[in-house]
Amino acid sequence: MKKRLQVAVAIILNNDEQVLIARRHAHQHQGDLWEFPGGKREADETRLQALQREIQEEVGLQVEQADPLMQIVHDYPDLQVELDVWLVTDFVGEATGKEGQPLQWCALADLKEKEFPAANVEIIERLQSLYVV
Repeated sequence: MKKRLQVAVAIILNNDEQVLIARRHAHQHQGDLWEFPGGKREADETRLQALQREIQEEVGLQVEQADPLMQIVHDYPDLQVELDVWLVTDFVGEATGKEGQPLQWCALADLKEKEFPAANVEIIERLQSLYVV
């Protein structure tokens, strides 16, 4: 049976309707691909608490306003991920790669030019339909 991982994912939009993306380290699952910041939900956390903690730990932002956007279950050959995707529209701080990962503010129209894990394709499509690109 595959390992199942619950992941809180943040779609962090700035005032220019750019979204924050991060490049995964080469040694990680789906390494060297771009991703939306987030991470594993701990057993004792609510979905929102997991999002807030992960974003603080990973990119140093304090999430002030976030709304559920979508949920995705995706099967990789070695892992099943449950993505709990949130739209973050208000945050405090400057984004930095606190784990040494490169970050980039990317225009929504340019997301399809980046290489993302397969589980993220549906997120990109949803974003580009919500924000006419």
